[in-house]
Amino acid sequence: MEKIVVCITGASGSIYGLRLVEELLKADKQVCLLLSDAGKQVLSFETGLKLANEAQDCLAQLRQHFSAEEELTHYGLKDFFAPVASGSSAPDGVVICPCSMGTAGRLAAGLSDNLLERVADVALKEQKTLLLVPRETPLHQIHLENLLRLSQSGAQILPAMPAFYQRPESVEDLVDFVVGKTLDSLGVEHQLFSRWGAEK
Repeated sequence: MEKIVVCITGASGSIYGLRLVEELLKADKQVCLLLSDAGKQVLSFETGLKLANEAQDCLAQLRQHFSAEEELTHYGLKDFFAPVASGSSAPDGVVICPCSMGTAGRLAAGLSDNLLERVADVALKEQKTLLLVPRETPLHQIHLENLLRLSQSGAQILPAMPAFYQRPESVEDLVDFVVGKTLDSLGVEHQLFSRWGAEK
């Protein structure tokens, strides 16, 4: 079974990460969900989902939220013994959704002070898929240079920029477009939006 790590950091747009996990589980992927401390705070503020600090308690909450079992895993940020921390057990893909500019900056500098950053670093060094979904505006030169450096190192930059040609009727439609484009980049089939030229 394909293993995908989804990381939620402190940028606004945590709903993108939650929706992505839902769709990956629906597609029978093995999903590991990692959250930065700021990611947990923003998630709580934006969605009302308050997660425990202890990794096992948090895992239980996440499995209940997603109606999932062993196919969904979670580890604490300081757990460098987690399988996903090593290139010998690297996941097939890593998605940071949403990706804060702080996270992007640390990755661009080659820093990996926690498990989330280590997993992204592993993806780069093992030449696995690494997708960054930044949600920030406007972007200054340092942001752009960090994203360029990551792109040059093998990451794919997929900004949270919904399109409107599918005539969205709700916020959920806008979220689904971004999540659908992320799934496209992972090679995962979905029906989240109408393709260009397809009948609405």
